[in-house]
Amino acid sequence: MIRDLRAAVRPSRTSPRKRTDAYDAHKTMLTAGTNSAVVDCAVYRDGTRVTVDRDLAPGAAIRQVRRDGGFVWIGLHEPSESEFAGIAAEFGLHPLAVEDAVHAHQRPKLERYDDTLFTVFKTIHYVEHDELTATSEVVESGEVMCFTGRDFFITVRHGGQGSLRALRHRLQDDPELLAKGPSAVLHAVADHVVDGYMSVADAMQDDIDDVETQVFSPGRKGTPRGTDAGRIYQLKREVLEFKRAVSPLVRPLQLLSERPMRLIDPDIQNYFRDVADHLTRVQEQVVAFDELLNSILQANLAQASVAQNEDMRKITSWAAIIAVPTAVCGVYGMNFKHMPELDWQYGYPAVLLLIVATCLGIHRTLKRNGWL
Repeated sequence: MIRDLRAAVRPSRTSPRKRTDAYDAHKTMLTAGTNSAVVDCAVYRDGTRVTVDRDLAPGAAIRQVRRDGGFVWIGLHEPSESEFAGIAAEFGLHPLAVEDAVHAHQRPKLERYDDTLFTVFKTIHYVEHDELTATSEVVESGEVMCFTGRDFFITVRHGGQGSLRALRHRLQDDPELLAKGPSAVLHAVADHVVDGYMSVADAMQDDIDDVETQVFSPGRKGTPRGTDAGRIYQLKREVLEFKRAVSPLVRPLQLLSERPMRLIDPDIQNYFRDVADHLTRVQEQVVAFDELLNSILQANLAQASVAQNEDMRKITSWAAIIAVPTAVCGVYGMNFKHMPELDWQYGYPAVLLLIVATCLGIHRTLKRNGWL
């Protein structure tokens, strides 16, 4: 039995704001034969890595496995067609799966080709930023393609994030788990990817909370201050990118956890349910993010409309006040000869007093009604 599968494949989660970039593995890529895309190639037998030659060629590794038992785990990073062609021929990978693995940009999915399972995961990395702007990049996406066979496990990574080096080391520290074969590694990769989703969701929650606070925080005179709609829209686009990685993966994980498969160890299959549950939780969070951002965007637009109406009321109010002296002065500017007030001694101060009193009365009325 597996002593503690979760502890073996899932490290303690920390916020992406505090994590260092795991992509340093790509900078130290190793060469296996003439294939510069191979990051690591190792043979495991009874849960223990039996090869210490880091330059072991994939072809030699699979021949060793088929002769002595165990399985081989090969990790590649962005291989070209020529670099992957030899490995595909050696392991009998289906041409359609090989094409998807080389060209990437695939939806998360699970496909079966003969005795090989082909799984696509979208990796999501949170991009640190001091302040969210209308052009801020919040998440970066990559891909991990997994070929799971009876005696081999091949990972093909695309993008600068999602290194599996730390995951490989953790698995090597648990021989009992690795003894379950390639399906244990597939579960570890799935759990690693979904655990990354949970961390990114926590970080994006902080961004959404900040935007929500800015939209509804009081501005001058107690009115909502609002925020730039471009920032909200940009965050919504990043949430949609996150959603495209999470939602399509729900069905593949359900199949891995519910449908019996020859390539999946029954003990490992039980633990896929835990990963599927976590993914469902993240999916619900992402859907809630999308709906909340829709509400925030609508509220922001409504606030902008209210602010415009407020400005128009103020302009109209002052126009009404200014209309009084304009009208009075217009009447006395007509220069008719027979205007009784023209010869009155107190006509001029009386007209000024009338204008001031009328303007003050209108101002007081509009202010009491909230127009000024």
